[in-house]
Amino acid sequence: MSRISTLTGAVACALALVTGSTVAATAAPVDPAPQAVAEAKVDPVAWTPCNPDPSKPDPKIYDCAVYPVPLDYAHPEGEKVGIAMMRRRAGDPAKRIGSLFLNPGGPGGSGYLWATTTRFEPVVQERFDLVGFDPRGVARSNPLRCFGTAEEADAVFDRMTGVPVTGAEVDGTLAATRDYTDACGRNAGRLIEHMSTINVVRDLDRMRRAVGDAQLNFAGFSYGTLIGATYANMYPDKVRALIIDGNVDPNLRLHNGLEYDRQRADGFEIALAEFLKRCQTAGAPRCAFGEGDTRARFDALRDHLRTSPVTLPDGTKVTLSSFTSQVANALYAQSRQAPLAKSLQALDQVVQGQQAPSLAAGGSASAEDAKVLAVTVPSALREAPADTPYTADDSYYGVNCQDKPYPSNPQVFPLLARAWEWQSPTFGRYQAFDAPACATWPAPARDVERFSGPWNRRTANPVMVIGNLYDPATQYVFAQRMQRQLSRAVLVTVDSVEHCAVGRSKALNALVTSYLVDKAVPKPGQVLKPDAEPFPPVT
Repeated sequence: MSRISTLTGAVACALALVTGSTVAATAAPVDPAPQAVAEAKVDPVAWTPCNPDPSKPDPKIYDCAVYPVPLDYAHPEGEKVGIAMMRRRAGDPAKRIGSLFLNPGGPGGSGYLWATTTRFEPVVQERFDLVGFDPRGVARSNPLRCFGTAEEADAVFDRMTGVPVTGAEVDGTLAATRDYTDACGRNAGRLIEHMSTINVVRDLDRMRRAVGDAQLNFAGFSYGTLIGATYANMYPDKVRALIIDGNVDPNLRLHNGLEYDRQRADGFEIALAEFLKRCQTAGAPRCAFGEGDTRARFDALRDHLRTSPVTLPDGTKVTLSSFTSQVANALYAQSRQAPLAKSLQALDQVVQGQQAPSLAAGGSASAEDAKVLAVTVPSALREAPADTPYTADDSYYGVNCQDKPYPSNPQVFPLLARAWEWQSPTFGRYQAFDAPACATWPAPARDVERFSGPWNRRTANPVMVIGNLYDPATQYVFAQRMQRQLSRAVLVTVDSVEHCAVGRSKALNALVTSYLVDKAVPKPGQVLKPDAEPFPPVT
């Protein structure tokens, strides 16, 4: 399923886990709002000490909680859903500024363990409680589930083709998608009506008050940038420091789901072209696929797979769907791009009927490397015996289908696929089949409450917007639009083929630290370099 690209984004932006030193309990926030504004009181978070990794010694610096929020904010005293939260207590309680809330995107990305991140500089860990949470309907927070067992889910998902080309593949995918949304209507319960981003933001503001902060400190990645932008315009006076990295175009996303998705396909194509260009510039052995015209060689592989899969020597088959999902996956992170080049080289050699030659000091590409391209990147673990409980969640569509307006006729999507692939030959069809579920979703955007702007309310403090020049999932022009749509925002740029940038550049992290700790707004127009490159010199 094409949602793989978005869920992979949550992983690509995911923050590394860490254990830290023992610290004392937190102190009261020391950064009050610029003006005293009475706001409704909420119950404080009831924290309990916890160990994020029970297989290791408890560092004794983490707390966990499940915080109740209204299922339906129109009836705040009614049914509640629990938001799973984890915090890493500030290392220097005497200088603690407040809490820094973190969201990894998706939608559907679990942020619970993001409290353990090392992506920020140590001084940020000293001055802030790092708070990760699973948004409503995600993972540990009342997960939105459309199936009772993994067997039921497999019976539907296994009939879908990520990049359907033939009439049979298209018809089978649309039929399975309709069965999927029917299952969601039967099994997901009332939560399915209350998954839009406006409710996530209301939950976030309630959590801000519950931890005792007068204003919000927040870092949102990918879809998390929509959470940040929405918060900035619903609660502009409550913004202390708000970082949004890997940005969506909020106005386009909330008003035209189809056009937003078409432009997402363009973003993947731009990133792919730059990856191939940099590979060819590096050459072999630094980039295993760097000999000859990398663009022409890649296109030939893709076009071959459009008509027939490639059978590897062990019988494994590389399909257009598995190939496209793996290429998309690798574009999310520079660390995956040299391995991708090796896999492409190996597959090309199989297609050409060649044995994998040595790449001198760079090693060799073999049919084994090509096997990576035979595996469709999973959106969830679904290998389970019959009657095994369904442990994935369906929050990706739960949020997207409520935020992004789509037509209600599923037959629109095959027509779009044909049109989009002319402009985006690798990812146009892939992206067109990301959203057919929204055509028949039980609680679509046209029927639910959602926030669709305006996006220009003046915030108490400026917002820090970060964009990679060659971000595949949220192309750079989205970051430029985000900066323009917000009332007070500055854009910092990183020259990288990757999704999200915080933690990938020391120069950027220095700006992030100054912004979070001292509220120092970066100078506009800066273009920074990442610390690593995708094809380092061979030693």
